[in-house]
Amino acid sequence: MTIANHIIVFIVCWWMVLFMVLPWGIKGHHESGEDFQTGIEPGSPIKANMGKKVLVTTGIAFVVWGIFWAVMEFNLISLN
Repeated sequence: MTIANHIIVFIVCWWMVLFMVLPWGIKGHHESGEDFQTGIEPGSPIKANMGKKVLVTTGIAFVVWGIFWAVMEFNLISLN
């Protein structure tokens, strides 16, 4: 596989992992028990922690991509 193929696989893995990581630790305004301003969606997150989630996503995506690379490099699974 070329480097472009590996980059594409990494990007696809990264986005898939991001959508799995996004709900981790989210607490909505309706769950806080506090009053919130008018016009705020009750289900919207209080604090999304996107920086932390992007770092976690990148780490997990590197692990997933590393497994993919090992499978392709050492022909662990035959695709014929």
